[in-house]
Amino acid sequence: MDEVDYVIVGAGSAGCVMANRLSANGHHQVLLLEAGGGDARMWIKIPVGYAMTFSDPTLNWGYMTEADTGLAGRRIYWPRGRVIGGSSSINAMAYVRGQPRDFDDWAAAGATGWNWQAVEDAYDRIETRAPGASRAKPSGEGPVWVQDLSDQMHPFSRNFLEAGRNAGFAVIDDMNRPGADGLGFYRSTVRRGVRWSSADAFLRPATRRANLRVITHAHVTRLEFSGAQVHGLAYMRGIQTCHVRARKEVILCAGAINSPHLLQLSGIGPADLLKAQGIEVQHDLAHVGQGLQDHLAVSCQFRARVPTLNNMLGSPSGRLRAALRYALTRKGALSVPVNQVGGFVRSTPQQAVPDVQLFCNPASYEINSAGRVVLDRQPGFLLSAQPCRPTSRGHVRIASGSWRDAPVIQPNSLATDDDLDAAVRASKVIRTLARSPQLKTVTEFAKSPDFDTMDDAALLDDFRNRASTVYHPSCTCRMGHGPHDSVLNARLQVHGVPGLRVVDASAFPNITSGNINAPTLMLAMRAADMVLQDAG
Repeated sequence: MDEVDYVIVGAGSAGCVMANRLSANGHHQVLLLEAGGGDARMWIKIPVGYAMTFSDPTLNWGYMTEADTGLAGRRIYWPRGRVIGGSSSINAMAYVRGQPRDFDDWAAAGATGWNWQAVEDAYDRIETRAPGASRAKPSGEGPVWVQDLSDQMHPFSRNFLEAGRNAGFAVIDDMNRPGADGLGFYRSTVRRGVRWSSADAFLRPATRRANLRVITHAHVTRLEFSGAQVHGLAYMRGIQTCHVRARKEVILCAGAINSPHLLQLSGIGPADLLKAQGIEVQHDLAHVGQGLQDHLAVSCQFRARVPTLNNMLGSPSGRLRAALRYALTRKGALSVPVNQVGGFVRSTPQQAVPDVQLFCNPASYEINSAGRVVLDRQPGFLLSAQPCRPTSRGHVRIASGSWRDAPVIQPNSLATDDDLDAAVRASKVIRTLARSPQLKTVTEFAKSPDFDTMDDAALLDDFRNRASTVYHPSCTCRMGHGPHDSVLNARLQVHGVPGLRVVDASAFPNITSGNINAPTLMLAMRAADMVLQDAG
């Protein structure tokens, strides 16, 4: 049996941070296990390659939810990274810290010490705010490269900013500043024209250390116990079953779907569920897999009167020209993520804080039968809006006692009156932008549906029938006051199970307002501090 100090499950956004930090002093033997393979893939590295990795089964768990009553009984595709870097290797690279209130709400939910004042320092430590259109010199010395690419965005994107101004929203230079309220250019985890994943920022610099080992294609099947304490785990690599013992801790960084799934397979979770699947109960913990939250967004696409990204990438010749420019300069349309303009706005003046996140993209597209994004040949653009703070909660549960069977994912979307109201308000924000003089000037027509003709009931019906995930699952092993309402304490330790922590987006008490990759990196940075403190 292999033996190390720390075993980390999952080389995703959080796992790469943990592997780096726990191995940094050279005193601890660290093993990082990843179910997927390496990230040396062209479409991972090229920022616009998100459209290709979105459906690639070699990089992606490719989960499907159960039929969701709130979304007209539809099953929704949930991509999750299965590769070094995890979802940070296949996401759209938007870097969004979240609003201060998000983290003050965490503290109020029982995650003591996770308020905005505490987490802001961790953000500052992990970031380098890179030179760009708004910054002549880098700020910060962290490993996460946060790039302002506004000088490389498609010229059409400036129409979105002016439309926001027409609609009464502020135009801001950095949506990551506390209190930011308005539209601006997204900051992205891109460096020198290449995706900068958690693997690039944290793992790759650490792999030279003799005390860190990384094993890919290693599927963890169960945790192993000595009495009540987790002392190690078993994993499959090919047809071989391997065992590893952790002298100090096992740390799950497998994500909001796979972390609760592994806990349940190992006998940690709701006793009735485990017994029904023939699993011996090691620790009855009712909230494992409960509390699932995600963001939903609805989009409208428009035919444009003027050139957009479609004109550059919608034809084979255009793609060839862009590829040549990218190969020679690492600039151009392929070097910039598709999410170019957006931000956080108030759907009505009565909202205490911004309650809608916007994505404004200078492209329109279809998704083909293979799950690939295909740009329209004609110029077009997209407006998308997501309610920031859903209150509905779903669950993740084992489908059987076998690790080979995918978990049951039930988002339980739009299950509260608050979420129904928020869906209508978000749709109305799109309508407000589309009606602005700036966008009307450059719009040929709205592709179906046309929000301009819909009343509230029609907008809600449309949201149910077309809204989809923004790929932010979280909260399934959330921090809280105790086992009566949560899975973890504020130090990310599993209630009643010594030797085990969970460090990923499943630990969020509540979903943050926007994209969750940045909060996950921050959470892992602070978690590593806690692990090292507890190790003395």
